[in-house]
Amino acid sequence: MTQTVQLNAPAAERSGFSRGAGIAVIASVFVTFLAASSAPTPLYAIYQAEWGFSAITTTVVFGTYAVAVLLALLTLGRLSDHLGRRPVVLAAIAVQALAMVLFATAGGVPALLAARIVQGIATGAAVAAGGAWMLDLDRVKGTLANAGVPGFGVALGALIASVVVATLPAPKHLVFVALIVILAGLAVAVRRIPETADREPGALASMRPHVALPRHVRRSASVALPVMFAVWALAGFYGSLGPAVIGTLVGSTSVAFAGLGLFVLATVGATSVLLLRNGPARGVMLLGILTLVAGVAVVLVALHLLSPVLFLVGTGVAGVGFGAGFQGGIRLVIPQALPDERAGVLSLMYVVSYLGLGVPAVLAGVLVVHSGNLLTTARDYGFFVIGLALVALVGLLLPRRTLDRSV
Repeated sequence: MTQTVQLNAPAAERSGFSRGAGIAVIASVFVTFLAASSAPTPLYAIYQAEWGFSAITTTVVFGTYAVAVLLALLTLGRLSDHLGRRPVVLAAIAVQALAMVLFATAGGVPALLAARIVQGIATGAAVAAGGAWMLDLDRVKGTLANAGVPGFGVALGALIASVVVATLPAPKHLVFVALIVILAGLAVAVRRIPETADREPGALASMRPHVALPRHVRRSASVALPVMFAVWALAGFYGSLGPAVIGTLVGSTSVAFAGLGLFVLATVGATSVLLLRNGPARGVMLLGILTLVAGVAVVLVALHLLSPVLFLVGTGVAGVGFGAGFQGGIRLVIPQALPDERAGVLSLMYVVSYLGLGVPAVLAGVLVVHSGNLLTTARDYGFFVIGLALVALVGLLLPRRTLDRSV
């Protein structure tokens, strides 16, 4: 069994960074990786105009990334328990840099798919190892960072890429070159974070796909996972069809609007994580479900009225649900896991989240091609998300024993 190293202050100092600084660096890696994952969103319109592909191709490219992350989480999720956190995170940074090169040099859909696959593998490995690393360094701060950082990363990537694409030259290249430079700096900083996991035999065996939850976390996971699937299904909509929907509502093909919906959703979500960090986990999850339903309902009205302002208002309300639902799920489950279980449990939670992110989005792309009506498909997607949230609400309200170890 993997043993988590309990570091003392002198050990941290010899490594160069304190626990708090280490969490900050790993959180920066997360932000950069997830910013890189949303950076292509405002570029899809350019790719589509140059390469002549349809909405289904956009969602397939988006879904390919989610599938690659899933496969990485299933095969690499526990690798850091055997090799150590640092080597896995450094390898993930190197692979992510390769993905940025592939994006910057892409000349067609096959290259774009290849870049998404490589990026997904890197992200899956990083979120599993890095997430467990932050929890090792400080359980409370690490839990909060795992819950809040994804939203900040997605929002930052959508915003920066939109600005770059709209205002600077070589938009298909510049944002990825900048990300490569940032990744190089982070690699140097990661080497100074204290290691928290001993090397253990069994690394190859740990890469066999294995989906299981320790018995003592199953009760809390059965409450949290449906909520996490629902909130990430909404994020999948904004990351795939969102740019086309908001372009239709504002009556403009400008790429400046392409990442706006995703930016609002993720920004409000990340802010909600910070504001609600001291609330009880189950209460935060309940707030997340209710605001998710309310926000998507407003979005549905906006689609009927063709109102971009109302669409963004609804997106903001749903963003509270996105942040609260995801944070509540992380905080409900992770404190139940033992130190040597953290990487595996966290990986499984991300597996469910990325299933929600990818599968409904790809199905929506198929429906757009089949029906030929983007807004009708968007409305159907909204009803689907509301249905998922209501199912999660039933699970949350069922009588259960008190989960007193949640944070």
